[in-house]
Amino acid sequence: MKITSVKGIPASAQMSAVAVRNFIYVKIETDEGIVGWGEATSGPLAVATMVDEFGELLVGEDPMAIEKHWQTLYHHFHVRGGVVQMSAISGIEIALWDIKGQALNAPVYELLGGIVRDRIWTYGRWDGPTPDAAVQNAMNHIERGLTALKADPFEHRGIFIDRRSEDLAVEKLKAVREAVGDHIELFVEVHGRLAPSDAIRVGNRMEPYRPFFFEEPVPPQNLEALKKVADHVNIPLSTGERLLTKYDFAELLPLHAVALIQPDVMYAGGILETKKIAAMAEAYYVGIQPHNCYGPFATLASLHLDVCTPNFLIQEGGLHPWFQEATIGDFPVQKDGYFGLPPGPGLGVAMNEKWLAANPWDNNARPWRHRLGSNPSRQGVDWS
Repeated sequence: MKITSVKGIPASAQMSAVAVRNFIYVKIETDEGIVGWGEATSGPLAVATMVDEFGELLVGEDPMAIEKHWQTLYHHFHVRGGVVQMSAISGIEIALWDIKGQALNAPVYELLGGIVRDRIWTYGRWDGPTPDAAVQNAMNHIERGLTALKADPFEHRGIFIDRRSEDLAVEKLKAVREAVGDHIELFVEVHGRLAPSDAIRVGNRMEPYRPFFFEEPVPPQNLEALKKVADHVNIPLSTGERLLTKYDFAELLPLHAVALIQPDVMYAGGILETKKIAAMAEAYYVGIQPHNCYGPFATLASLHLDVCTPNFLIQEGGLHPWFQEATIGDFPVQKDGYFGLPPGPGLGVAMNEKWLAANPWDNNARPWRHRLGSNPSRQGVDWS
């Protein structure tokens, strides 16, 4: 079997009544008629061009040689490892696993060692602009059977939090904890929007309400800053959604600063690279909570990884109604806070190309990027 075509396909999806999000999918065709699908990013658009450029290297090659192709693409440029390159590699790698699974008539997880669990713990949200709204959102998710919830309760911009925003964030967590009781796990995500001193103070104020983990409390570039926070709070920390490849995690793990890592299969290098990262973390007694807030193929790639990874703990991201419209095939059912086994062979679903053609890239869609202009102090903003 030989690869005949590799394409990056920009598209969009209606996430809600008012929100549209862009995505870049990867389609790999073969001379035996097997087609693999992957997902590369929600932006920038340059990733689609990178997929096409990498595709020229793969046409005529055996799609089963996934590790070989990963190494070829990763080492193609002298300056390597950036988000555009790694997103393209990830999307291609996911599509290659889809092909291999179809060719061997097996789900991807069977090709990665087989299952170590038959269900996947997942979580909902407790976000809200006020404590009452946060409580209502939390209760709505609990009524659906979820036993873990996450939120970003912070309203400030920049890395220095004002007192009003800090107090409000703590009040939200307190209200939700009192409403849901002690049997529901609550996670707090920060999106890297606190300086170390502020993260320490806020973390210590939140400790009485027992957050399960405190996610990305400081920007991800300075790991020593994360270590400082870890040394001064009594809440487990997590990070990793913006770290790329095993090389970034090789710098993080020896610091013993986190209890959980959150690599993203769509940025870290794909399914196998993320499994390698998980194995590194296992040696440090660190769990893995794969980051995911994207489309159907990134979600399925994550689920296949989850069931065959010993130190997996919990999965981010749910199954959106539009997934079923965008694809052909069935997704696992979410019940009582868990997903069942993902489908197969391969990833288990194919793209509905009629849907794809009807949902092109939308230049007016909300970009997954950060803004400076809305911040009156002109600080660098890590979330908006």
